[in-house]
Amino acid sequence: MPTVAVTRYVTPLREGGSLPGVVEGDDLGTYVCKFRGAGQGARVLVAEVIASGLARRLDLRTPRLVVLDLDPELARYEADEEVQDLLNASAGPNLGIDFLPGAFGVDAQLGVSDEEGARVLWLDAFTANVDRSWRNPNLLLWHGDLWVIDHGASLYFHHGWTGGIGDPARFAAQPWDVSGHVFESCARHVSQVHEDLVDRLGEAAFDEILAEVPDAWLEAVPGGETPNELRSAYVAFLSARLASDAWLPGVLR
Repeated sequence: MPTVAVTRYVTPLREGGSLPGVVEGDDLGTYVCKFRGAGQGARVLVAEVIASGLARRLDLRTPRLVVLDLDPELARYEADEEVQDLLNASAGPNLGIDFLPGAFGVDAQLGVSDEEGARVLWLDAFTANVDRSWRNPNLLLWHGDLWVIDHGASLYFHHGWTGGIGDPARFAAQPWDVSGHVFESCARHVSQVHEDLVDRLGEAAFDEILAEVPDAWLEAVPGGETPNELRSAYVAFLSARLASDAWLPGVLR
């Protein structure tokens, strides 16, 4: 991912649990910044990069990502103490998500094709994303097209790595509950896209996606003391999941 220096903190997005903010960069772009120093930690940023990379390979629209280099000096100009603390805790590389001006958040029934809805559903099932319900759809409409956003709740398995990297087979066999998903009605169409989507992924694709994750976000754990060891662990977990069908909604197996 390209690296962009943050030149101005514009405003917080209060609806986000980790207090993301809108910032401007030295490339004149505007980004939604997800901060490494937020309570959920760097693993959420890793999940965002991985899920976004997968989405692109599945022909789903998702905003461009950059690494945002944050100088904590920006905190001096913020009156909000919570924002000051967050900026000070997030010096260095953070995640920038391209801001889509004029995009609308989805909060009602969507007029997308069953095939597109099935691809979103497949992505969420594969990554074990639990955060695309009508209460929090994490979808935008921009210029009439559907965009998937906010993938930080994906790949929950890495939050259990504090005591050491676990067994990929356990994640591979973990079922996923389709109930309550925005595109639950498209579940019957997932079987029509499954083989094509599996063919688009694989170890080589996972390696390319993990190469985009900055070393600073790959925090050492037992069994994964270096960034490359952690990248290999993610690839192993994703590859095991891809080789299984246990995560697909039951009616599809």
